[in-house]
Amino acid sequence: MKLSFNDMLYAFSYALDCVEHEMIGVTTHHGKRVAYLCILMGKYLNLPQPLLVDLAACAILHDNALTEYIQAEYFKGVNIYEEKQYFNEGTHCILGEQNMDKVPLCIEAKNAVLYHHENADGSGPFGKTAEQTPLFAQLIHMADQIDANWDLSFINQRKYQKLFDFIDKNTDILFSKQCVEAFHGAIHYEELDELKSDEIERLLAQSLDDTERDYSEKELMDFAGMFAKIIDYKSEFTGHHSLGIAEKAAYMSKHFGFDDITVTKMFVAGAVHDIGKLVIDKDILEKPDKLTEQEYKYIQNHAYYTYDILSKIKGFEDITKWASLHHEKLNGKGYPFGKTADGLGFNERLMACLDIYQALTEERPYKKGMSHDKSMEILRNLVEGGSLDDEIVEEIGKVYGNCLIKNS
Repeated sequence: MKLSFNDMLYAFSYALDCVEHEMIGVTTHHGKRVAYLCILMGKYLNLPQPLLVDLAACAILHDNALTEYIQAEYFKGVNIYEEKQYFNEGTHCILGEQNMDKVPLCIEAKNAVLYHHENADGSGPFGKTAEQTPLFAQLIHMADQIDANWDLSFINQRKYQKLFDFIDKNTDILFSKQCVEAFHGAIHYEELDELKSDEIERLLAQSLDDTERDYSEKELMDFAGMFAKIIDYKSEFTGHHSLGIAEKAAYMSKHFGFDDITVTKMFVAGAVHDIGKLVIDKDILEKPDKLTEQEYKYIQNHAYYTYDILSKIKGFEDITKWASLHHEKLNGKGYPFGKTADGLGFNERLMACLDIYQALTEERPYKKGMSHDKSMEILRNLVEGGSLDDEIVEEIGKVYGNCLIKNS
């Protein structure tokens, strides 16, 4: 299946940036700015186009494990959102590198995420010096540190001079001579001035050729599965919801006789259907009390954000539709677009049914999962109310009822 690698990464980077902003306070489009700085330095170092593309990918995904790390600490009794001094750079790097194994990249990308917090003098979390750290990791480290600490969403001449003084003073301490030379050679006031938030997407689009790649079904499902983890770890309440939807979407697609490509697309749609939740404030997403009407409408925006993020990816047209319409109802009472039965195809209807079934049956910290029979009772009530597709609900009942019988 051919897809634009750049489109996927840059679209998903917005969601990752939202998490990083909420978690450690970096400014919007941080991941894109880090990627663009890396591309400029990589071009100065004469890296060929394929390596630049993969360098940009590693830069975009350098903090992919933040939500996973936050959850791991939460279950140890540490709330990173409130106690940021406990942030462990090494742990999230290890988790992030494990996730990167799911992304088909060149050999030069190996350990780029693992070592992206290493300092040139060996004072980083793993004690690696510049000579022991892969070039990709060194470049990402420099771009990440500079944007996170200097907020390159705006620049002026005074800030520009102080930034370069800081870089020069930290040669062979934070940054290697090679990276400092590349930064000086590739990045001047004009380049930094272009990094304003409203310019960065255009800059990235122009900086690399549009790279369409042919993905195998396994590669695409692995990549989507990685983002399912990122999404589900946003909240301790969601567990493995996205991956559960993905697996059920693929299983039911096979049951209905869909071809292999459609099965894969349905898995991907299930995996990323809640990617818009990464944009939603965690405090409201996990509010223990009843939501106000305004808060409930705010959370509903996650489905629109899913649409907005995925619609930027060429080749994702079907996936975008199936994923973002999972809260629509046949009677027009759903969201984000208030579509009715005429505007909802079979796969969108299937995704809506599976989302509810998964949410009812899965165990969460605040509730036990409902039985299959109880869940089916609720689904059938929704059918009677005009919300869900009768045929699909009954097929879910048969398929997962039979699964329970076989496993008992």
